[in-house]
Amino acid sequence: MRAEDYQRRRQELAGWPVAIVSYKLADRFICEIDNVNPGARVARAEGTTREEAEAAAIATAERRLARTQVHVVE
Repeated sequence: MRAEDYQRRRQELAGWPVAIVSYKLADRFICEIDNVNPGARVARAEGTTREEAEAAAIATAERRLARTQVHVVE
């Protein structure tokens, strides 16, 4: 199997910069979202269309990133 229709873009979700990668693998679309630095995957989803896969991954990533606590060091 080989990935097709690869797309990568940057966006902000819940106040965090993320990279959204989506591609077609066989008859399914895969979407993976990672925080830009250090690049850890936050969410992954599959769907029959790119829009479906991205919507599911974005919903999961927003929920997870919104719960992330930021501690300010003075």
